[in-house]
Amino acid sequence: MPDVLDPAPYDALLLLSFGGPEGPDDVVPFLENVTRGRGIPKERLKEVGQHYFLFGGVSPINAQNRALLDALREDFAAHGLDLPVYWGNRNWAPYLTDTLREMVADGRRRILVLATSAYASYSGCRQYRENLAEALATLEAEGRELPRIDKLRHYFNHPGFVEPMIEGVLESLADLPEDVREGAHLAFSTHSIPETAADTSGPAGQHGDGGAYVRQHLDVARLIAEAVRERTGVDHPWRLVYQSRSGAPHIPWLEPDICDHLEELHGRGVPAVVMAPIGFVSDHMEVLYDLDTEAKAKAEELGLPVRRSATVGADPRFAAAVRDLVTERAAAERGKKVAPCALGALGASHDVCPVGCCPARAPKPAAAGADSPYA
Repeated sequence: MPDVLDPAPYDALLLLSFGGPEGPDDVVPFLENVTRGRGIPKERLKEVGQHYFLFGGVSPINAQNRALLDALREDFAAHGLDLPVYWGNRNWAPYLTDTLREMVADGRRRILVLATSAYASYSGCRQYRENLAEALATLEAEGRELPRIDKLRHYFNHPGFVEPMIEGVLESLADLPEDVREGAHLAFSTHSIPETAADTSGPAGQHGDGGAYVRQHLDVARLIAEAVRERTGVDHPWRLVYQSRSGAPHIPWLEPDICDHLEELHGRGVPAVVMAPIGFVSDHMEVLYDLDTEAKAKAEELGLPVRRSATVGADPRFAAAVRDLVTERAAAERGKKVAPCALGALGASHDVCPVGCCPARAPKPAAAGADSPYA
């Protein structure tokens, strides 16, 4: 029998994700949820939805979250961690508010949240916290007893998140033709965001010139590149690049774009590239379309051999990392001294988002932080 791990004071874990359509009829309603309040016409949403229609109107993210749920439950059971795991989405079923209603009805009163975003940014952290606050406000208006909610720290540099990505890059390099393998460059890709959002990501003391968002990605990229060098004996040049830009052309977003980067490398005579989507937990639509479709088409046009490494997904090492994060946070809440597990130069992230962390242009209440209206 496994040793019993203590999750107290927590009585449930909530997997909180973005959500995605699961059929053609879902695409426009899903995009209406994502863009609510921006006044985008339905015809424009149909144009944007073409990425989804190319894949039958189905985003893979929900299936991947189900796989992660199974992996977490299996890992917890195998290691004696008695903690039920629920799942809620920001933009599609199962909706966050509905899941919180279910959790309250089940008697859950101290909830930990795992967001499917590993890095600090408004869209990757605070917006999830705002959604939690909105859901709690709805439950409060319904007269329900509110649970206390805490969010797990950013896990970008946890070994259980980094090691599967190292392995994925090594496998992609090995899959390249032997005559171009040694000269291959590594393109570490993440979601582009407005420069102003990047500059104000993380706690206020980390703001400026890309903020915590860029620094965290650079640290992970460096960790992977160094591990690849140690295990292959080859020092592959690398760069952090961006994808999936969606903003107005006049607003500066993080660059270079992955396709522009491929063109630039080809022009310099680089023989091959491994694209490593380190900014994404799973192979959802941005990975399938922006890398596997657009970027690979650009590489084929250039005659540039490319491979795309795997995301972490439901890897057992990631499930084990979540278990570690849960027991670490639970022990800290019980007043015990803990040694957070983290690789790289930045150390473990904060447990509680401080005031001023990843601010929005139009401030809204946010749960699970120092400024939460729900203590």
